[in-house]
Amino acid sequence: MSSALLLVVGGLTAVGLYFLTGRSLSRVVLGYSLLGHAAVVALVVAGGSAGEAPIVGQAEPQDMSNPLPQALTLTAIVISFGLTLFLLALAKRQRVLSGDDLVEDDLEDRRIADPDAPPAPDDAGGADHAESEHPADAAAAGAVASGTEGT
Repeated sequence: MSSALLLVVGGLTAVGLYFLTGRSLSRVVLGYSLLGHAAVVALVVAGGSAGEAPIVGQAEPQDMSNPLPQALTLTAIVISFGLTLFLLALAKRQRVLSGDDLVEDDLEDRRIADPDAPPAPDDAGGADHAESEHPADAAAAGAVASGTEGT
């Protein structure tokens, strides 16, 4: 039975990693969910065969089941659930803002990956940050530059 469960862990991990490499946030959420399930099944396999309840005085110590994998399994379930909800909130926010759930290419990552590329137009003037088009950001930048921040 353990070999079948090990194959299940391997399959869940492989499919989860495949989904994680996609550009769609819904696939990323499914990938993390499958990896969480793989972790739970791996902890069940690590727990070994079932035994008596781990209560002192009811059974011999060698006949008791190990309670640590059970506790770690519950912890993995809670963490996986929290991470899934967080990723779903991010995916919903992405869909609201852009209309789809695809992750776009990051131009800064491309610039760092190719050191021979010419500097970006906003870096030519020596500015550390790109100019913001939001009036509140421009006002905050002006306050920081003039030294009147927080007054």
